[in-house]
Amino acid sequence: MSEQSKYPVNLLDTPFPMRGDLARREPGFLQRWQDQKLYQRIRAAAQGRPKFILHDGPPYANGDIHIGHAVNKVLKDIIVKTKTLSGFDAPYVPGWDCHGLPIEHQIEKLVKGDKKAIEAAPAIHAKIVAFRKENGLDEKATHLPVDFVRTLCREYAEIQIERQKKDFVRLGVIGDWAHPYKTMAFETEANIIRTLGEVHRQGYLVKGQKPVHWCVDCGSSLAEAEVEYEDKNSPAIDVAFPVKDTAALAAAFGLPADRIAGVPAYAVIWTTTPWTLPANRAVCVHPELTYDLVETPKGLLILVRELAEGAIKRYGFESVEVVAQAHGSKLEHLKLQHPFYERESFIILGNHVTTDAGTGLVHTAPAHGLDDWLVGQHYGLSDENPVGNDGRFKPGVALFEGKSVWEGNPLIIENLAASELLLANVRLNHSYPHCWRHKTPIIFRATAQWFISMEKPGHAGQALRAVAQKAVDDTEFFPDWGRPRLESMINNRPDWCVSRQRNWGTPMTFFAHKVTGDLHPRSLELLEAVAKRVETGGINAWFALDPAELLGDEAKDYDKLNDTLDVWFDSGSTHFAVLRQRPELAWPADLYLEGSDQHRGWFQSSLLTGCATQGRAPYKQLLTHGFTVDGKGEKMSKSKGNVVAPQKVIDQYGADMLRLWAASTDYSGEMSISDEILKRVADSYRRARNTLRFLLANLSDFNAATDAIAVDQMLTLDRYALVMAQQFQDAVTADYGRYSFHTAMQSVHHYCADDLGGFYLDILKDRLYTTAANSPARRSAQTALYHITRSLALLLAPVLSFTADEVWNTLEGNSDDNTLLHTWYTLPQPADAAALARDWSAVRSVVAQAKKEMEVLREAGNIGSSLQAELTITADAQLYPLLAALGDDLKFILIVSSLSLVSGDETRVSVSPATAAKCERCWHYRSDVGSHAEHGSLCGRCVSNLFGTGEVRKHA
Repeated sequence: MSEQSKYPVNLLDTPFPMRGDLARREPGFLQRWQDQKLYQRIRAAAQGRPKFILHDGPPYANGDIHIGHAVNKVLKDIIVKTKTLSGFDAPYVPGWDCHGLPIEHQIEKLVKGDKKAIEAAPAIHAKIVAFRKENGLDEKATHLPVDFVRTLCREYAEIQIERQKKDFVRLGVIGDWAHPYKTMAFETEANIIRTLGEVHRQGYLVKGQKPVHWCVDCGSSLAEAEVEYEDKNSPAIDVAFPVKDTAALAAAFGLPADRIAGVPAYAVIWTTTPWTLPANRAVCVHPELTYDLVETPKGLLILVRELAEGAIKRYGFESVEVVAQAHGSKLEHLKLQHPFYERESFIILGNHVTTDAGTGLVHTAPAHGLDDWLVGQHYGLSDENPVGNDGRFKPGVALFEGKSVWEGNPLIIENLAASELLLANVRLNHSYPHCWRHKTPIIFRATAQWFISMEKPGHAGQALRAVAQKAVDDTEFFPDWGRPRLESMINNRPDWCVSRQRNWGTPMTFFAHKVTGDLHPRSLELLEAVAKRVETGGINAWFALDPAELLGDEAKDYDKLNDTLDVWFDSGSTHFAVLRQRPELAWPADLYLEGSDQHRGWFQSSLLTGCATQGRAPYKQLLTHGFTVDGKGEKMSKSKGNVVAPQKVIDQYGADMLRLWAASTDYSGEMSISDEILKRVADSYRRARNTLRFLLANLSDFNAATDAIAVDQMLTLDRYALVMAQQFQDAVTADYGRYSFHTAMQSVHHYCADDLGGFYLDILKDRLYTTAANSPARRSAQTALYHITRSLALLLAPVLSFTADEVWNTLEGNSDDNTLLHTWYTLPQPADAAALARDWSAVRSVVAQAKKEMEVLREAGNIGSSLQAELTITADAQLYPLLAALGDDLKFILIVSSLSLVSGDETRVSVSPATAAKCERCWHYRSDVGSHAEHGSLCGRCVSNLFGTGEVRKHA
């Protein structure tokens, strides 16, 4: 018989495995949660609690989720779960953004037979093929009925939603997945229309012609958030505008008229968009800048003083003379000649003119630029737009009719060179707005559009900008830098162009007078009638509507608008369309949480619709997370091969590992992820899991109902362990409360590695393994472990949702229970908790000092484990009574076989190798090993614990 079986220790097992094997086992947890109807049970358990509403910013229903989507959903899930555990009713309704060009574009590709599109959506393509056949259309016909195209868009979005939903659920995100909101749901479409009606009711909706971002490929205006800036190589040209009245020029510069009589003079502009010159109406100068009148071989040139030298060098002139100077304000109304049309232009003033580059004189085309348009409004300039929706010059535009704007560039340059008005022509790489979908350069062009005005006072008397500025002031930001970013965007943003010329979108359900363009005087009444139809028939109910059904004889005088709404209006209206309509939710939301790009997107569109309809933001707090980048901090791209797909991470490591990475990373900046980083996270998880396994194994023979010890009867160390657990729980819940997840995870790591693994559990092993199974000393330790494990499982649940559920079920032996059906654990606390925290801080400093001294002997090869050491501790007057009160327990706390405590002037520790024999059971070196003849290899303590009354720990 072996010594181990003859003299057993309390080494217990647990069904909680050492290896998590998360990738394989997590789907089983998901199925159990689904079978248990966990989300519905959480809602039932939370009834009557105060609400906390995190409103889901809807991802777009197109394509598989990427790592940024995963981060976003995990952070939201962590917050919802922490709020649930904190005692709130925190329902989570996920949503999807469904309308808009990307889906319409995918259907267009399917209709045109794009192979990749067909591979991605074979069922939709099959419907297209069948439709052509059933309707006798050519098999390659691309012009299909619009209502059929909308039906395809809807079906395509549904397929994408199901794909994304599966991945989100796999992440362990708990929510009402059976009833998500979709912007294409009939009821939601109707409520988006009602939101538009309320904006109109409040007086903020206006019609006007204004330059907007226009994508030629989309054939539509773009929202600010749909524009991204990329490098573009463009012609940069200097163009001379002839001055028509040299006498007026002389007067402006304070010269006698005869000084420059007969000398040709030019106002010189610099532009990187030659194609906008056909729309030129003026040249703008800054009223406070100083302009030089420079005599050159070409004639007299007007240039701003700061840029004149560089410009002259660019033109290749060597001999020049500055004949006069004048402030820009003196040049106002100076008449100029358009460089290639028989049309007068003139100099105007504008504060947007800078000396960053060029000549300090800005070519002004109100049809092609917002600054140009604004200053043009002041001077009454025409904003007639010579460029059509297709990006080509309209019929009747002399010289360039039918040419695309990009084809127009070289033609215009050629024309200017022929007339000797081109002073310089170089190529320039510069940042230029591109369509985020097509990745192609966009243009600015004035079109008739509908806007939500930022400056026009609404019916309540305030401009929307002022209302929005106050709303930003009233919002709490995480992190703080989100506030100035959103403030700046609200302060500087132009009117919001909300109309689009597309098919797959929420319609602007208005009737406009055919002559005046005014909306029908009963617009709001009619809008509600349409909204009710959309509730039952979707947006096709509007597009198929005969105006006479609602207008009767008036129909002959009114046009039905064909415009659709900007998709950012769709998602920005969900606070009304969803939060105010679903009974389990509430308005305003407590929190919106999205990536940092949403300051210009959803955060802003939601703010503006909330302010325009309700006079405040639809949220109380905004949380912003950074973008995901690779381990080197570089942006992920397929071409670089550095994309980390969440599906791959889950298949390799499990969702809990991805969740732990997201929670452990400071989301306020860029979030780095790579295989190496994930391996480090996996190591951290394994250490935590080992701690949990130790706890559970040592509780496998413990029944809290019958075996627990009252707090005041527990050993001092165990009472202190409860104090540590409470301090840990307070720190973690406080971090959760301020959304500081990475510091919460740092606390978890420190607690498991240091307070538990490096201190308490290390000390406890001897008592757990060697004392009698049912002894008060062992049950005291198990009581503490039981409370610690319950607390720790709940604290881990928001992040390690699968693992925490596994811990809970192992501990409670109840697979029908779940951490999320509870609130933070109420840890029992000793009456002297404050004193214990203070005293044990001092004790732990002695432990640290002793370990340091023992390590010196270990490195010298004089001892192996700490049990091979004998200690003498000299304690000062303050520390001595504290250590003496621990009695014989002090050596167990220091994990040594023998210890002497003496009083002295200062605290010091001396260490020497043990000289006694080693007990084969507890491994302590004791003088009484072999004192019992029949148990010669055991010490007296083990003999008592196995065959006698058991050792007594007097410090209870």
